Amino acid sequence: MPSFHFKLPMPLIVLLVGGAVVVAVATLKPAPEPNPIEQEAPPSVSVILANPSSQTLTVNTQGTVAPRREIDLVAEVSGRITQADRHFVNGAFVDAHQELVTIDPRDYQLALIRAKARVADAEQLLATERGRARQAKREWRELGNPEANQLFLRKPQLASAEAQLNSAKADRDKAELDLERTAISVPFQGRVRETLVNLGQYVTPGTRIATVYDTSVAEIRLPLTDRQAALIDLPLGYNNSDGNNAPVVTLSGLIAGKKHSWQGRITRTDASIDTRTRLYYAVAEVQDPFRGTTAEGKPPLVVGLFVDAQILGRELHNVITVPREALFKRNHLYTLDKDNRVVEKQVTLLHTDANSAWISGDIQAGEAIVVGKQSYLNEGIVVSPQPIQEMVAGGASS
Repeated sequence: MPSFHFKLPMPLIVLLVGGAVVVAVATLKPAPEPNPIEQEAPPSVSVILANPSSQTLTVNTQGTVAPRREIDLVAEVSGRITQADRHFVNGAFVDAHQELVTIDPRDYQLALIRAKARVADAEQLLATERGRARQAKREWRELGNPEANQLFLRKPQLASAEAQLNSAKADRDKAELDLERTAISVPFQGRVRETLVNLGQYVTPGTRIATVYDTSVAEIRLPLTDRQAALIDLPLGYNNSDGNNAPVVTLSGLIAGKKHSWQGRITRTDASIDTRTRLYYAVAEVQDPFRGTTAEGKPPLVVGLFVDAQILGRELHNVITVPREALFKRNHLYTLDKDNRVVEKQVTLLHTDANSAWISGDIQAGEAIVVGKQSYLNEGIVVSPQPIQEMVAGGASS
């Protein structure tokens, strides 16, 4: 019986062997073990704990010392200056009613003598007319006529004599006044800023003699923003010149390379807000600014000195002090809720300095306030708070 041998093609054999190997590898390889998914740790942020308290803030501003009252001495009569006091020099201190300059009084003395003579003549004329009037009245009564003539009774002549006497007295008073005006003085205790005439010079009415300012009170105009004004009890609608309950101002400035300080009070404000800058101007007054004592080493508060001013504000409640880096977008900050989720809050910015800010708003005592890294945070994310032990939001004053 013949035998048949079936021979598979080589490519088919290779294909079958390869398929068997693939099946074996797929069925015999070990099953992969699942890897646990690692959860990302929440970001770490620095926080401080809010501690609202009552605080009195200090407002910082600047200004220039000026006299409260300054006048120009002006000649009211004409003549040559015959006398000048030794204190009639720039920078000299003068007393009230101290005679500084004398204009030649001789012409005015003579005018006064003539005016007094005219008064005497007018008095004589009036006495004569009164006598004549009495005589005329007596003569008319003897005539037995009840209706007397005014001219016969010399009433017009008597009225004219009285008018002439009053005119003569007015001329006398004017001559006395002109004579008094030859002695030029100031009505207050002050200091000569500038002299404009000298001995021997001829002056006429209206000639400026000197500029003098009052030394009893110095003033400093202090600019304030609306936010600063809100911290101070400004006398916006009244004049607090007596100083009762007026805000206290501490002024400091450099004199001869040394820093000194003076105390004053806010007594009033300018009549209106500056329309260009929208600033308030508070006026601080310092009594007896030139009362410096050599023993204490305290110099006078010199007019023209540029000074820094610290105004003590009124007491504010529920104020929180935070580092300036806790704020963003000027008056926004992040706080954390009980689940450490970030909450954005808008607050009222009361005051700032180089390092701190004073705020008020819907923040409870003990609430965590985020300090820094605001650009990496968004509202609602969970963070890991890291309290700054040495810092507590509150309890400091500006």
